[in-house]
Amino acid sequence: MTTPQDLMIVTLDLPASRTVERGDLSLALAAAETIDLLRAGAAALVDGRVVPAAETEARPSGGAARSGEALLGEAARALAAGPDGEPLTEWLWRRGRGLAQTYLDALEADGLLLRERTRGRFRVPRGTRLVLAQSPERRRAAHRAAADEPVLRALGAALALPGGLPPGAEPVTDAEVVAVLRALSRNLAELDVERHRRARRLSEAARTNTRRGF
Repeated sequence: MTTPQDLMIVTLDLPASRTVERGDLSLALAAAETIDLLRAGAAALVDGRVVPAAETEARPSGGAARSGEALLGEAARALAAGPDGEPLTEWLWRRGRGLAQTYLDALEADGLLLRERTRGRFRVPRGTRLVLAQSPERRRAAHRAAADEPVLRALGAALALPGGLPPGAEPVTDAEVVAVLRALSRNLAELDVERHRRARRLSEAARTNTRRGF
């Protein structure tokens, strides 16, 4: 299993009442990929910039993860094809674009995410919804989350997932991982500001239209 795949599964396993913004999740998945690439020796950080290592096809630790591992290879190639010495925050924006949907598609292709028919009133078919399949991958992700693994827990905390940081939790001490988590926090804060700015503009436009009689 890879860290981004674990994070995606844990997020999908949340109660229906708890949702995560798609853009926030995409950024967190990009951060998780970056951490796995750093740990695998496929990338390095130099003065706040992320650079590909000489061997960009390095395999992540933890064994094969089907599409999850393939996506890490894709991330390594995207990094190698990008600007030289790209700032870490810019890399997360670039790699994170649409990444949540990419992981959803990969989980479905692997049979880890299934389409379940839903019914409306009077048992009339209404459509389909995606649900996690019972699988070893789902159980491993849940076990990793329950074990308070520092990196996965820190990524979850960045997304405000339930559970928080338990007292006495083991901190993340790896300097490169800490740098990725800080870059993620900055990007999430920037995205939240833009989201509120957009909502405010829409609200002001609605009030203007109301005053004009539209």
